[in-house]
Amino acid sequence: MTENKNLQSGMPKTQKKGKSLPPKLIIKLGKFVWTTLWHTMMSKIAPRNQSGEYIRPSSQFRNFITTQADSPYPAAAGRYHLYVGMSCPWAHRTLVVRALKGLEEAISMSVVSPDATSGGWVFNDPEEGCYTLADLYQLANPGYSGRSTVPVLWDKQTKAIVNNESAEIIVMLNSQLNEFALNPTLDLYPQELKEKIDWWNDRIYKNVNNGVYRCGFAQSQEAYNQACEELFTTLDEIDTVLETNRYLCGNSVTLADVRLFTTLFRFDIAYYGLFKCNRRRIKDYQNLGAYLRDMYQLKGVADTCDLESVKHDYYGSLFPLNPSGIIPAGPDITYLLEPHGRV
Repeated sequence: MTENKNLQSGMPKTQKKGKSLPPKLIIKLGKFVWTTLWHTMMSKIAPRNQSGEYIRPSSQFRNFITTQADSPYPAAAGRYHLYVGMSCPWAHRTLVVRALKGLEEAISMSVVSPDATSGGWVFNDPEEGCYTLADLYQLANPGYSGRSTVPVLWDKQTKAIVNNESAEIIVMLNSQLNEFALNPTLDLYPQELKEKIDWWNDRIYKNVNNGVYRCGFAQSQEAYNQACEELFTTLDEIDTVLETNRYLCGNSVTLADVRLFTTLFRFDIAYYGLFKCNRRRIKDYQNLGAYLRDMYQLKGVADTCDLESVKHDYYGSLFPLNPSGIIPAGPDITYLLEPHGRV
């Protein structure tokens, strides 16, 4: 009779209510699980020391192209090939020097793309029988177990990796292939400025080029605070120098400027937000902002800059930093074509 009354009245049967976890406990559990997974994933893409500071591994292939006839890698047109990722600032350096020197016809190039699932670089179409950059490293050095990074300076004749250290590749492109360059007289590493260029390179590498990664990949508050302070102290110092110098070492562009430029180009696009380098944008610096426009407007340089790849690869592939994978709509970089006023 009771059941019939319940049916007639539309009242549901009495059900036992299950106990739910308190919201506070759910939050604590979720935070613990995510933090543990985050540290695990970050350890794969960003090795750290005991203080949580990002430590960049060294490049492993360090051979050189030279003009000597008996060199295992002699200067030649059409023999060497660059593998680059358009989002990578280290690979971007090689493209800028290649463009400034006019070496596009002498050195061919292929673009690889990051695969967020595997965490490596992949070819859009197979090259040298390889589908991934890791495959290419294995082809060059069977049993290789290190990182497979860009840029790669590849010898098509011997199927070998000549070099995968961008700082050394740009030195080679500047001086060892002049007989094939359209701008052979352009010297981005002149003897009289080498000491000054090297000083800037050392300072900018630690605090700016790698400094933004030390911010973004920091795994402790203390490591982040230190990296952020060193980054913006150095940017402020550079801004002051550029008040009286058109470029870092005077009135001529050098390799130091190339190495700084590729980080500055990505700064407001990715590092400012995604890497937490948000004290100040580069475009808001009086001198650094104009300097960035000056570098961007050098002949051939803008063609090496790929805004969409930078956004897609940083925001879409670095899952631990951007779990949603949502790629921002901006920024608008047309301001880089505005007059820079630097002489």
